[in-house]
Amino acid sequence: MNSPVAAAKGSALDLAPVIPVVVVDTAHTAVPLARALVAGGLTAIEVTLRTPAALDAIRAIAAEVPEAVVGAGTVTSAGHVEDAVDAGARFLVSPGWTESVLGAMKDSGVPFLPGVSTASEVLALLEHGVRDMKFFPAEAAGGIAYLKSLAGPLPAARFCPTGGITAASAPSYLRLPNVACVGGSWMLPAEAVGAADWARVESLAREAAALG
Repeated sequence: MNSPVAAAKGSALDLAPVIPVVVVDTAHTAVPLARALVAGGLTAIEVTLRTPAALDAIRAIAAEVPEAVVGAGTVTSAGHVEDAVDAGARFLVSPGWTESVLGAMKDSGVPFLPGVSTASEVLALLEHGVRDMKFFPAEAAGGIAYLKSLAGPLPAARFCPTGGITAASAPSYLRLPNVACVGGSWMLPAEAVGAADWARVESLAREAAALG
C-alpha cells in the first residue's frame, strides 16, 4: 500500500483500505473528528458535499490536520469539482457521472472516483480511459455477488464499493480481486459524533484500519 500522501497524487483507490464517508453538520466538529480518524489509522477522509458545512469542513481539515488526505464526496456537478478543489480537497468521489462531471474531474488535477452501478456504466468509463470507480449504492445494487460477476468480463475495472457496508461485510468486499478499498461510515456512529466522543471514533477507526 502506498503512503496516503503519495497515493493522493495517483489513484484514489490506493489511499487506504477503508475510507470514512463523513457527513458534517457543523464545521467546528470537522477537525476533532478528522484527528480521531487519523489517530485510529484512517488518514483518507471523504467529506460529502451534502450539507452547507461541507466545504468549510474540508478547508478546516486541510489547514489543521496535515496528516489527513481530505477529499470531497457527493460531487454531482462541475461546480462542485471547482469548489471542492479550491477548498483543499485532494480527491473527488461522485455517486454517478455525466460527461460534464467526468470532464471536470479529469481536469481537476486530483484523483477521482466516478460512481457506477451497472455494467454499461463501467464500460462507458473504460472507454473514457477510467479504470478506478466507486460502486454505489453497493448493497442495494447487488453487493458482493454483483462485483464478483463483473470481475470476469470487466477485469480492468477496480472499485471502491460504498453504501450499506458495515464492519462485518467490509472484509468480504476487500477479498474480491476487483475491490481495492471500501467506503463507509460505521466508524462514525451518530451518537458518538453528537456527543463528541472522539475516543470511541478513534477506537472504531483503529478496528476499521486493521481490516486492510
